[in-house]
Formats: sequence, C-alpha cells, structure tokens
Amino acid sequence: MVGITGLLKIELPDHTVLLSDGGVSVFDGDTYVPFDDVVGSLAAVDTIAEGIGDEIPALDLTFAPPDVNAITALSSGAIQQSRVKLWLAEYDTADGTIIGTPELRFIGFVDQPRSEFAFRQLGLQITAVPELEALFFKDTGNGLSISFHKALYPGELGHDNASGLNIPIAWGVESPPRATSYFGGGYGGGGFGEAAGVNFR
Repeated sequence: MVGITGLLKIELPDHTVLLSDGGVSVFDGDTYVPFDDVVGSLAAVDTIAEGIGDEIPALDLTFAPPDVNAITALSSGAIQQSRVKLWLAEYDTADGTIIGTPELRFIGFVDQPRSEFAFRQLGLQITAVPELEALFFKDTGNGLSISFHKALYPGELGHDNASGLNIPIAWGVESPPRATSYFGGGYGGGGFGEAAGVNFR
C-alpha cells in the first residue's frame, strides 16, 4: 500500500534533525524517523504557499519537544540560519521504502524559534524563511554608510558630511528596482503586474 509522508531535515549547529510523519524511511542516505532526541516530534506544519510580488511566505513548524531542557537549548539564537528542507514523498507503508523521487517543497533557513507553554504541554515553533528571501533585500550590497566606509578606510572622513540622504545608493551600482503595483485598466489598458499567489494544499 502506498502512503504520503513528509520528510523534514534541519541542519542544526551540532545536530541534524531527520523527521518523518509516516514511520521510518530512508532517503538520500539519511534515515527519517517520527521522533528526534532533540526536537521531539513534529506536531504541525503550516500550509506551504507562494507569495505575491516581492513577498515569500515563511513556513511555521511546530514541535513537541521531549523536555524543558530541549526548549531552552532550541530557543536560543544559536539555531538561526540553520538549513531547513522539506520534501513530500510516496512510500510503501509495509516497509517504509520511498517510492520514486520525493518532491522538494521548501528550502530555507531558521529565522525565529519561539517557545509555547500550556497546561501540561510544551511546544516549540520554528519559523523558517525561504533562501530566496535574501534576493528581496533591496539594500543588499549598498554599503554607502559612514560606519561601513570607516571600517574599510580608518580615519577617512569623506562620508561624515553626507547627511540627510533618504535612500542611500552605492557608488557605481544601479539602485534596486522598486516594487511594482498593478492597476487594472479598461479596454486596451492593463500592464505589467505581480504574479498571483498559488497555494499548495
């Protein structure tokens, strides 16, 4: 019998989390199991969706950690920037063998861990952002600031008088394009707009 399972891989600084929600499965040399000694089990996965324009939705993962010590360790900033991958795979329910090639549904990195406490319950929610998020940082590479300039050229005061600039622009680098909005027109109107969002359920 064929079933559907999710395969989650999180590369923490000193531990690699390999979780599945369909029993024990082996994929790409890694063994995925329902319970991990560090993060516990996967309690919930947010809906994976594509954004609109220059927005890429984050992915929220909720875990049921084994104890309070795990909550404390995972809630620190040390796990930020850890690589996160999520696949959707078909598998044989009899022996856990993966059928075909799993579909990579998400690849990104840990952005923010949050602890959740309820009556006799412990929870850990990790927000992961897609790795393409960095492409939408409009000021990436623009280092025209006083502190950055002095870090490269100690004692050079050329930028001290450059004040009152609303939008810093790096020398010799074209400014990143602004986000474009679409305004519908009548007959013969319209224009270039933003892609519509697509939800994967």
